[in-house]
Amino acid sequence: MSTLLSRLGTILPFTLGLIPATWAASPSDLLPVALMTSGKPTDGPVANLAFAPGPDGTSAPDFVGALTVAQTPMQTKPAIARPMQAGRDARLFPAVTLEFFTMDGLLVPVQRGEMVRESASATVPSFWQVVPQIGRVWKEGADGKWSRAAFPLTLVNDIDNHSVEGLASFLYDGRKITHLRFQFIQQNAPYLLHQHFVTWGSAATESAVYAPRDLAAKRAEASAELAQRLPAKPWSELANSLPPGTLTGFGGPLDPRWMIGAALVRDGVLYYQHAPTPYGDYPYPLEMRFGVRSITKSIVNPLALLRLAQTYGPWVLTLKVGDYVTGLDPKWKRVRFLDAMNMASGFGGVGSLKTNPNDGFDGNAEGNYDAWFTAPSHAEKVRAINANLRPYPWEPGTVYRYRDQDLYLLGVAIDNFLKSVRGPQADRWEMVRAEVLLPIGVHHAPLVRTREPDGQAGFAWSSSGYYPTLDELAKIAMLFRDVGAHGGQQLLHRQLTADLLAGTDAMRTKTDMSVDRRPPPDDASTDEELYKMGFHFVPYVGSRSGKRVFLPEMTGFGENQVILFPTGLISIRMGKGAELPKGEKVNNGGAGTTEQVVDRLSPF
Repeated sequence: MSTLLSRLGTILPFTLGLIPATWAASPSDLLPVALMTSGKPTDGPVANLAFAPGPDGTSAPDFVGALTVAQTPMQTKPAIARPMQAGRDARLFPAVTLEFFTMDGLLVPVQRGEMVRESASATVPSFWQVVPQIGRVWKEGADGKWSRAAFPLTLVNDIDNHSVEGLASFLYDGRKITHLRFQFIQQNAPYLLHQHFVTWGSAATESAVYAPRDLAAKRAEASAELAQRLPAKPWSELANSLPPGTLTGFGGPLDPRWMIGAALVRDGVLYYQHAPTPYGDYPYPLEMRFGVRSITKSIVNPLALLRLAQTYGPWVLTLKVGDYVTGLDPKWKRVRFLDAMNMASGFGGVGSLKTNPNDGFDGNAEGNYDAWFTAPSHAEKVRAINANLRPYPWEPGTVYRYRDQDLYLLGVAIDNFLKSVRGPQADRWEMVRAEVLLPIGVHHAPLVRTREPDGQAGFAWSSSGYYPTLDELAKIAMLFRDVGAHGGQQLLHRQLTADLLAGTDAMRTKTDMSVDRRPPPDDASTDEELYKMGFHFVPYVGSRSGKRVFLPEMTGFGENQVILFPTGLISIRMGKGAELPKGEKVNNGGAGTTEQVVDRLSPF
């Protein structure tokens, strides 16, 4: 096995070893050549091990080519009750063209980590876009002249932040290719579609001309990306090195049935759990991309503001949202960037006016939230805000009220401020990608943008919309943990990042801070959380110190969670704990919590 292939992962031997013996069949048995060439429908998805080399797989010839995939109906189980969203059909696999090359047995999509839009006009467009990731090529003895190619493929969209993780495969013989077989068998919590499902099918393909002159450079670029991934080891290696039961309850209190991915960063190593699905473990867990929902709030605007503070000075946090976004209520001219980042704009007046004790989620997702959320363009989003929300009677910076609209408008304001100092082509997310993410080894950052009438790329979302991998989440969390420094470079403003991690001057979520701006007393037992710059700070009493600490957490709809611990460890949990079947509970209520597990592993 080459160094490059082993860098992709110890992931294949680990996950394949956990697939139940009842599914111990070869890819040729599960997806035989006759089925792959015919496009014949199947009754359901097959075992996931059909999409990775079997134990008898051998090396395959190189493949350099492009697949033009036709739009095709997908089978779903159960049927999608409300498939039409904004005129798009969630039952259709989109017409896309995907370009590939191989190196050392890996199948590398040119568009890896990108949200690939439907490329052909259709009477009814698909609801979905796709994000391809790195897969494998190999030969099976039963396939004759054909070679197999398989790769992870995620359904995403630019209306929601829903991800449906899947797998795809085709056979090739020179430039001749078969149908594309696909199945999508795991997903994060759906919002607009309101239900969980699996979907599968077969799409007709054509082999398009793809002969890049810079193939060597593309291979070198992909090799460099893989080399910058964190060292990754399967969960079993960590568990086997510890006393029995040490890690029991990791991911809790979320019921394990609703977990779709989890990992722990310890001593610079990413220990990842297997990724179960109804059709066996997902064979490429480190390639999975997740719709992380509100974890986006902890990443997009905080990275932008802390980078701008490092570049221009901390005064950027005092700029006013209303000075950089037109058409808003006059109160926005008193709302600092920091106030909006802290969910304390004093705007969004739905829900009650009771502030002491305060309910930080009072009125959240009210005020015709969906009209704003689904509005495609910036102008339409502003109209929805103006039509449905209003000022509160209190001043900015005094009362915490969770509002996605605050983070959206702040993102637009940051973007327009950047344009005012760097020119009209400047873009907040592209600045973050070039000046923050690339230096830490995050090469791809798919993020939803507004859809503007002129077809131009709109404003990057900042309240949801990000689709990262476990590796990328870990690197971003490590950058925060390391107070904005990486490889000898100070990428984020050090003091502001340190203040963020410490929760300095954070908003108390249950307190009107115009009445009491003090932090919760050190000797008080409290369940009151703090909030600052997209981070929730959750109280926890450490087993070693016996003292309460506020753990900085990134959280998102569906029970997505990233926690930074005082000992330097970072936990990651991706979940689908929403829109569950009637009668099902999100939490298991007894196996412990992630905080307790990490405290047991590394007491603080």
